[in-house]
Amino acid sequence: MKQMLERWEAQHGIDVLTERARRGVLGSYVLLLVLLVYSGTVIHSIEEGGWIPVLVRGLPLVLFLPSIIARRPRGHAWLAFVSLLYFMQGVMVATLPGQGLFGMLEALTAMTLFATSTCYARFRSRQLRQQG
Repeated sequence: MKQMLERWEAQHGIDVLTERARRGVLGSYVLLLVLLVYSGTVIHSIEEGGWIPVLVRGLPLVLFLPSIIARRPRGHAWLAFVSLLYFMQGVMVATLPGQGLFGMLEALTAMTLFATSTCYARFRSRQLRQQG
């Protein structure tokens, strides 16, 4: 894996890879938030628990927003770890009757967030080391 990433860095350049990873993080982050709000409002009906299901699901992701905006590699590394919790949740939701497609979409989005956050943390930290 390390050799593959180093080969990508040599072929495409660290700046291009950092920007691609950032776009992947932003896209999967927003999509995961949308899926969590959807599941909290539509699937779990707002009348049942109020906004609590939405807050419980979305708050951990929202806490990483300052790190994403500031482009901090360490924050992205931690975001990758937290995204694994959403992957597990998506797999569990996929086992529920009638929720298979939604759960798999959530799990795939969380895995995309994990992969792009990990890549961004690596590429951005290398980019900062080269600049400084």
